Amino acid sequence: MNRLYVPDPLSVGGAVRPAPQQARYLLGVLRLQPGMAVLLFNGRDGEWRAVIESLGKRDCLLRVETQTRPHCIPPDVELVVALVKRGPLETIVEKAVELGVRRIRLVVTRRTNADHTRVHRLQAIATEAAEQTGRVEIPAVTEPVKLEALLAAWPAERRLMFCDEAGDDPGAAWGGSVGRAGTVLAALAPGETPWSVLIGPEGGFAPEERATLRNLPYVTPVTLGPRILRADTAAIAALALWQAAVGDWGGLKP
Repeated sequence: MNRLYVPDPLSVGGAVRPAPQQARYLLGVLRLQPGMAVLLFNGRDGEWRAVIESLGKRDCLLRVETQTRPHCIPPDVELVVALVKRGPLETIVEKAVELGVRRIRLVVTRRTNADHTRVHRLQAIATEAAEQTGRVEIPAVTEPVKLEALLAAWPAERRLMFCDEAGDDPGAAWGGSVGRAGTVLAALAPGETPWSVLIGPEGGFAPEERATLRNLPYVTPVTLGPRILRADTAAIAALALWQAAVGDWGGLKP
């Protein structure tokens, strides 16, 4: 059944008038007729079944009938990603939502090629991904901030998995080799500890940034393997490993 995100409150008997583009999709693409059902969610009230009550030439009215799922939230993991080119960044946002992140935080590092992006466009992509993935909440996409400012305000109780693309270099001046992400995560006990996953820019982190990160008490540096990964590939791989180890997949434990 087709799903739509709507900002309206959802309860039995409530009336919802979809946005113009949503109405065009329901009427022009899906060709739904009165009495046909869709699923609605607003990020607060869970998921609800609604039926098309009336049609106009360019709009329609939906009548909310029953709740199909209560509101729930996924494990507390967020993606912190440096700004990259538009195409890969949009892919990262879409796949991160599919993989269950609660929020996506954008950062500017010393090797970032841009200091701004169309956050409203990324938020729309996150909303569409939530619709298609069956989520009942929408992960927020934040405005970019500098890495230094992000770390200065970091809550001590939140762990940060630093995906260091050269972290397996035994000659690194700031502490030598680190473990593979899968091995490190598999040794952790699942729990309520909030986590973030940090992915760098296309040019990687600057040496001083890596040194700072490696010395922070809440940081767990890991490597994603022997190959240098693109930012979008690294984000997908890291989130999948986290979900399998300590998230809601449960795939790395015996």
